Amino acid sequence: MNHELLAGKLMDRLRPHDIAVVLQLVLTPRAPYQALAEAVGLSQGEAHNAVKRLTAARLVRSGERDVNTAALLELLVGGVPYVFPAEPGSETRGVPTAHSAPALAGNIGESANVVWPSADGHVRGAALEPLYAGAPTTARRNPRLYELLAIVDTLRIGRARERQHARALLQERFLEAHRASVIG
Repeated sequence: MNHELLAGKLMDRLRPHDIAVVLQLVLTPRAPYQALAEAVGLSQGEAHNAVKRLTAARLVRSGERDVNTAALLELLVGGVPYVFPAEPGSETRGVPTAHSAPALAGNIGESANVVWPSADGHVRGAALEPLYAGAPTTARRNPRLYELLAIVDTLRIGRARERQHARALLQERFLEAHRASVIG
């Protein structure tokens, strides 16, 4: 196989920030690329490329930018912890994530804080590398996406009980987003 063909095949694989893009599409179906890029904190070109990869992966319906939430949930629960694994590290200041995020705090039995390292963060906890570099900034600008990313982090680092709870939360949030898009 020649190198250009191999490089092309590798470029079609999902990237960590594609997860943020597809989660934003759940929240704002068929959003224009500019709005999608701003919501996630990416360039418009990278948002477009992410949608192309998500479409190739059959997570987004071609031409509609409508998310196949059943397939997405399957990927998030069964794939993300293995494809984009995470391990809490040393203590640092940052933005709370996983069970430490405001939407999840108190709902899961964990007590030690987990944070995305950030100079703007206000919580100390075990450092967890976010799915993409813009996640800590997104947390401040886009609370709904932040909540979904934090739930996904629970899938990345949680034990079985926490992952079950995270799955149920994602199903609930996806249903809420669907209802909001039908009404709005």
